[in-house]
Amino acid sequence: MKIVCVGGGAAGLYFSILMKLADQKHDVTVLERNRAGDTYGFGVVFSEATLEELATADPRSHAAITRGFHSWDDIDIHYAGECVRSTGHGFSGIARTTLLEILETRCRELGVDLQHGVEVTSIDAFVDADLIVGADGLNSTVRMSQASHFQPTVDERPNRFVWLGTTKPFPAFTFYFRETEHGLWRVHAYQYRQAEDAADAISTFIVEATEDTWRAAGLDAATEQQTADFLHEVFATELGEHRLIQNRSIWRQFPTVRNPVWHHENTVLIGDAAHTAHFSIGSGTRLAMIDAIALRDALIAESFDVRRALETYETTRRPEVESLQRAAQASLEWFEGTERFMDTEPLQFAFNLITRSLRITHANLQVRDRSFTDQVDRRFAKRAAEQSGSTIPPTVPPLLTPFRLRDLVLSNRVVVSAMCQYSAVDGLPNDWHLVHLGSRAVGGAGLVMTEMTDVSAEGRISLGCTGMYAPSHVEGWKRIVDFVHGNSHAKIGIQLGHAGRKGSTRLSWEGDSEPLDQDGWPTMAASPIPWFEHSPTPRQMTREDMDAVKSEFARATEMSDAAGFDLLEIHFAHGYLLASFLSPLTNIRTDEYGGSLENRMRFPLEILAAARAVWPEQKPISVRISAVDWAPGGMEPQDAVDIARRLKNAGVDIIDVSAGQTVPYQKPIYGRQYQTPFSDRIRQEADIATMAVGNISSFMDVNTILAAGRADLCCLARAHLWEPYWTRHAAHAAGSPIPWPEQYSSLERYNPRFEWGY
Repeated sequence: MKIVCVGGGAAGLYFSILMKLADQKHDVTVLERNRAGDTYGFGVVFSEATLEELATADPRSHAAITRGFHSWDDIDIHYAGECVRSTGHGFSGIARTTLLEILETRCRELGVDLQHGVEVTSIDAFVDADLIVGADGLNSTVRMSQASHFQPTVDERPNRFVWLGTTKPFPAFTFYFRETEHGLWRVHAYQYRQAEDAADAISTFIVEATEDTWRAAGLDAATEQQTADFLHEVFATELGEHRLIQNRSIWRQFPTVRNPVWHHENTVLIGDAAHTAHFSIGSGTRLAMIDAIALRDALIAESFDVRRALETYETTRRPEVESLQRAAQASLEWFEGTERFMDTEPLQFAFNLITRSLRITHANLQVRDRSFTDQVDRRFAKRAAEQSGSTIPPTVPPLLTPFRLRDLVLSNRVVVSAMCQYSAVDGLPNDWHLVHLGSRAVGGAGLVMTEMTDVSAEGRISLGCTGMYAPSHVEGWKRIVDFVHGNSHAKIGIQLGHAGRKGSTRLSWEGDSEPLDQDGWPTMAASPIPWFEHSPTPRQMTREDMDAVKSEFARATEMSDAAGFDLLEIHFAHGYLLASFLSPLTNIRTDEYGGSLENRMRFPLEILAAARAVWPEQKPISVRISAVDWAPGGMEPQDAVDIARRLKNAGVDIIDVSAGQTVPYQKPIYGRQYQTPFSDRIRQEADIATMAVGNISSFMDVNTILAAGRADLCCLARAHLWEPYWTRHAAHAAGSPIPWPEQYSSLERYNPRFEWGY
C-alpha cells in the first residue's frame, strides 16, 4: 500500500510505525508542516490503561517512551487553605518533544519517509496514494479541504487558558485554586521530566480562568512575558523561587472539534483532526495514538481493503471517542463553572473534582484509595444525620442516608421515577399500579413516585393514563398509598400534570405521541403549535381556560392529600401543558403570558400557588422541569437556574431536574448520567435541593452523584423496571442490608451466590 500521512505529530508518526510493523512493504510517507525539531508544548499524560495498549501495539517504542516517563499515583487538590490528596490513580508524563523524537527515530528505523517543512494545501497531489491519513491536528488542512464531506463543527469554549512550564517539581498531579480581586484562577500542573537533581525537573503549568477574570486582569493585552510575570505573582506562594517557562504560551479558548463523518473514499481523519477532548481529562496525544491502533487493526481485519477498513474503523472507534468526548464535556464544564463550588467543604470539593467527568465513580475510588472514600462517606453520613435529625451509622454509604424535606424524612436517597404505565381505565389506577408501585416500595426505595397523574380527563396523554379528578380516583390511589405505608419504609409521591398539546394520543407501545385515530379529544396549549405536523393543532389557551386548569390542579391537590400522599410533584417538563408556557419554542404568545421568562412563568406559577395554598404546610412540593430543550432557540441551562430560583421563592422544596422532550426535533446528547450536570448546576447556583435523573443505573453512580453534591436524591426508572428490589440489592452489596418484611424473614439466613452486576 502507498500511504500518505499528513501531519507528523504523535498520531501520524505512530500510525506509520504500526503500518510498517504490519507489513514492511507498505510505502509510508509522513508530511509535516513544521521544520525538524521545531515543535512546541510541554508534557503529555498517559494512563496505565493506555500504556498497556501501547505495549501490545509496539513493545519497542513503548519501552523507549516509558524510559522517559515521570510517573505518579497521587492527585493533590489545593483549595481553601487545605491540600486534599487522593492516591492510586496511576499516570505518567513525558515531554512532548521527547515523545516525538522517540517516534521519529522509530519511523526512520522502519523505513518511513519523514518530510519536514512541507505545507500541504490540498490532497489533490496524492492521487496515487491508496490511503491518505489526515493527522494534521486542530487546524487540519485535510479536513478543511473536504469540509463538505466531513462536515466539521468547532465549539469554542468560553474559558481562557495558557500552557506554561515551570521548574517546580510536583509529587502529584496538582490542582490549585486561587481567588484574587480579578476572579478565580485554576491551575492544572504535573511533572513530566525525570531528573536526578530536582532543580532540573520540568512540569506543565496550565492556568485557566473565565473570560471576565482574564479581561479584568488585563491579560487580553499582555505579552507572553507579561502573562508569565503576572501569574508568577498570583502563585508566588506555590511557585516560590521556581520560574515559569514560556513556549508559544498564548491565551487560548479550547475548541471542541467534532466531525459526523471521519472518512471519505480513501481519506480518513485521526487525532485532533477528527475530534478533540479537553486537556482536563488527559492527553489528546493519548487519544490520537489509540486512533492509530484502531485504524491499523481495521485495515488488518479487512485485509487492507481501504474502503471497508475505513468504514470498520469509524464504526468501531466512534462510540469510544464519543463517550470520551462526553466525559471531556462534563469535565470542561466543571472547570468553566468552578466558581459555583467555591463554598463547598474541601473534602467534598475534592471528591467532586475527581469525579467531574462522570467516568470515575465512588466505587472506582474505593478500589484506588479506600481511605479517601471512607472519609467522604463519614463526612456525608454526618451531614445527613444533622440534616434529617436521624441517628445513622457513620459508615453507611451515601445512597442509604436519610433526607428531610419539611416534615417528610426519607429513609434513603433512592427514588423510583414517575413512569407512565398506560394501564388505567377512565383514569382509575388498578391492580397493575398496585403491584408496580408496591413491589418497588417493598424493594427498598426511599420514595416511589406515581406516573404523571392528570388533573382532568382532557388532560390525559392517552386513554390509559391515570387521573385525580373523580371521587373513585381518591379511593383507588388510597389503596396503593396504604399498601406502601403499611408494608414498607418507603414514602410515596404523586406527580400531577396536564398533557396539553401532547394529549389525545395512542398508548406508547402503539405509537409514541401519535394522535388517536378515533375517540380523540380537543387539546390546548400555550400557543397553537401541534406536536407533529400531522398532530391536531391545540387551541391557544384563554384566560377562562387558565382559570379552569388552575381549579383542576387545586382540586387534584386536595384529593391527593385526602389519598394520603407524602409529597406532591407538579409536572413543568417534557413539553406538556405547563412546560409549553416555559419554552420559547412552544410559547409564541404576545400577551402577558409570552415573551420574557418572567411572563412565560406567570401561568405555571399561578398553578403552583393554587396547589401550595391547599397542600398541607408540613408536606413538601417538588416541581419537575426540563433544564434544556436540546434545540436551537429553546431553553438553556441558565434559564433552568433562573426558573429554579423563582420556584424556590414560590415555596418549592426540591427540583426534579429532567431535560428535553419539549419538541420532537430535539437532539439530545445521551450518555451515562447525561442529565446530572443540570441538577448539579441548579443545586449550586439556585441553592435548592434537587433530584437527578437520566441514565443513572448503578449504585456506584448514585453514591458518586450524592457524595459529590450533584443532587440530593437520585431517580431511577429503567433500572427499577429491570429490578424492583434494586435498593435492597445495592444495600446488600454495600454491606448495609435493609431489614426484610416479616413475610420474607427467612431471607435473613439466605446468602445469594451470584453477583448482581451493579
